[in-house]
Amino acid sequence: MTTDEIWLTPEAHAKLREEYEYLTGKGREEVTARIAFAREEGDLSENAGYHAAREEQGQRELRIRQLKSILDKAKVGAPPKAASGTVQPGMKVTIAFDGDVDDTDTFLLGSREMLGLDGTVDMAVYSPQSPLGSAIIDRSVGDAVSYTAPNGKLISVTIVEADVF
Repeated sequence: MTTDEIWLTPEAHAKLREEYEYLTGKGREEVTARIAFAREEGDLSENAGYHAAREEQGQRELRIRQLKSILDKAKVGAPPKAASGTVQPGMKVTIAFDGDVDDTDTFLLGSREMLGLDGTVDMAVYSPQSPLGSAIIDRSVGDAVSYTAPNGKLISVTIVEADVF
């Protein structure tokens, strides 16, 4: 499995595909119509409706690009089973921060779309491409790893647990 793959349930994939199709079809038509209507109101420099509609258009186009990227990388179904205790995308991982074994963090290594659509799962999500994700991929329970955080600080952790999500 590569770190670029995003594993989605069939339900999550269908929901994201539905959102993508709406935003690229009817959603675009709706925001375009709002922009056109706001233009007809006159002076665009002081037209709050026009500026709000343009902002919404920008946000929707960003979401379209995000969805396209996710759907292009998506693998639908269950992630392949990794060796027991070996960290792979799609796993629930617990790490302990070195120097404080009581300070642990449990998270999903994957994408937030893997958490499901019902919103009942409340868990942190780290991308396999993140500094932490890259450091722990293919490592085993008990391994100590270090990575450089975005703020430049070197952080050392030990993998405590790695289970299929």
